Order: sequence, then structure tokens, then C-alpha cells
Amino acid sequence: MHIETFKVFCDLIETTSFSDAAERNGISQSAVSQQIRSLEERFGVTLVERGRRNFAVTPEGEVFLRAARRILESYLGIDEELGAMRDIVAGRLTIATVYSIGFHELPPYIETFRQSFPDVDLQVQYRRSNQVYADVSDNQADLGLVAYPQERKGVEIEPAWKDRLVIICPPGHPLSNKKSIELKAIDGERFISFEPDLPTRKAIDSMFSQSGIEVKEVVEFDNIETVKRGVLIENAISMVPSGSVRSEVESGTLASIPISGQFVYRPLGIVRRRTKAVTPAMREMIAILKQKKTGS
Repeated sequence: MHIETFKVFCDLIETTSFSDAAERNGISQSAVSQQIRSLEERFGVTLVERGRRNFAVTPEGEVFLRAARRILESYLGIDEELGAMRDIVAGRLTIATVYSIGFHELPPYIETFRQSFPDVDLQVQYRRSNQVYADVSDNQADLGLVAYPQERKGVEIEPAWKDRLVIICPPGHPLSNKKSIELKAIDGERFISFEPDLPTRKAIDSMFSQSGIEVKEVVEFDNIETVKRGVLIENAISMVPSGSVRSEVESGTLASIPISGQFVYRPLGIVRRRTKAVTPAMREMIAILKQKKTGS
């Protein structure tokens, strides 16, 4: 049995398609079928249920999938560990990040890393916060970037930097010409919110509760881009990291007003798997990310 067979099986389960698994591995569809059949004959079980329209993994297939992933992880880890011993910054590096960081904060640091370490195959995955933790914990990503980081089982958090939070509104809004405002100044304002399960929304709700503020929620969105659009369409306000509206402020399509007082920053953290060895590529990326100055 070859290591490639385990990868073919994992790809088949992930894609639920014999043709897609074949394409991923540069082999024919019939070769995929033959390898799966050989596995089933070798272990005397049915791993997948085949049908014209339905594809399902059997309980035995689920057991085999977990084992195959562990084998592949160990096999791929050999190269990473040997590379770490040689201190060569090369190989693959996968970063999972929430949208606001990935779109607005991360790009210049990705460019710096790629210029400094061209032998690294750097991949960025855009996820919701919970999925970032899951990807790192399941070893689907080497590093994660989240806002309002929380300790979770199987992962470690390293503080990264803090984003300055600002109030945004359309030009012409009564708040748009303010140089700065106290949080209480937005009491009663029409407000575009993030969805309730997002960490930034939970933090904003806590701020409002502690300050005795009530806003008129207009609509909820799950990412900053739609929040910004909602602010313009509804002639409302919202609270976002300053870096996420830099281009809109420069072009004059949105106004940004700093918040006075204690509720100023959104903390960001680097997530990594607790039991995973830190490769040279991971080490260098962490170092680059920590060069970022708070609020910049």
C-alpha cells in the first residue's frame, strides 16, 4: 500500500467525486475506483456507498478516514521537521484569517513575506472566526488570525496587534464633521450591526451595555464590506476597525470618527496548534506580523 492511496481516499471523501479526486492526484477516474476497491478488499469492509446520485461514507469509511489523515499528517510532517532542522524557510504555509483582517490588514505583510521567502508556498484561507480555530486545531491551517482571541482546547494564542475602532457614517451625516466623539454621542443613532455570533459584535454589545447606550439597529451583516455598504444605503452609522475603511475615507465615500475614552481598540491574535512544531516559515511569518504597530 502506497502513501498516495491514503491521499486519494481523503481527496475522494472531501470532494465526494471520483473525477475531482482523480484530477487532484493526476490520475484517471478508473484508477481512483481501483485504489478504493483495493482498500476495501484489503480490509474486508465497504468504505463508501456508491450510487448514481448519492455518495456516502460508511461508518468504516469514517474510521479509515481519520486514520488516513493521521498517517498523511505524520508523513507530511517528516518534511517539515527535517526542514526545521536545516532551518530552511521553505515548504507550504497556510494561514486562516477572518475576512476583515485578511482583506484589510494582512496584504502588505503577505507581500513582505513572499518577497523575503519566495520558496514558501503561502496560502491564505478566508473564514469566519470559529472556522479559523477549527482549521488550526484540525491542522488544516498552520496559523490563524482572529479578532478578540480566546483560549480554546488544542490551540495557543499569541497577541498580535490592536486595531483602532472608529465610528463610520456617510458624508453629510450629522456626525461626519466631528474630530472625535464620546461613545455616548451615538445613543439613539441608526446603527448597522454585525451578526450576533461574531466576536466583534459581542464586544460592541458589551461596550454599549457598560455605557448604557441603546442604538436603533437597522440591519445585521456578517462582514465589514456589507456593513460599510449598509451604512451608505441606510444613512446610518457603525463601528469598525479604522484600517478597514482607509480607502473609503481617502476617497471621501465614508467619514471616520475616532472614539474617545476606554473603548478604542480591537485586539487581534495569532492562533497556532498547541502540539504543532513551529516551522521556520511559521516563525518568520509570526515575526513579520508582530512588527505591525497597534492602530497603524
